[in-house]
Amino acid sequence: VQLQASGGGLVQPGGSLRLSCAGHGFRFGDYAIGWFRQAPGKEREGLACISPGGSVTYYSDSVKGRFTVSRDNFDNTAYLQMSSLEPEDTAVYYCAGDPQRISSVLCDMGPSGLGSWGQGTLVTVSS
Repeated sequence: VQLQASGGGLVQPGGSLRLSCAGHGFRFGDYAIGWFRQAPGKEREGLACISPGGSVTYYSDSVKGRFTVSRDNFDNTAYLQMSSLEPEDTAVYYCAGDPQRISSVLCDMGPSGLGSWGQGTLVTVSS
């Protein structure tokens, strides 16, 4: 199971950015996918998670209404559309996948032993 997050970069406050999470080596459509972030000195935080088929999503209160998670199982890719970005959103963003956990549990607890973390991508929100 391989997951790779990409699309990070420098963005001004109030701006938007879309992150991608590409999956390889497994049946992408069988896995719930989640987006997480970790800022310096803070614990990793679950942000947005989506069910294997894409019909169920879960968002943390910190990003609800600003971030949107989606996926394209034909392209084995999940996305995190981020808008109204704030300096507090600066962090390394990770995606993770899990074949058993539902989206809310994935966001709350991270992937189980059957799941996997991807490499992160840095998002910096600054003027």
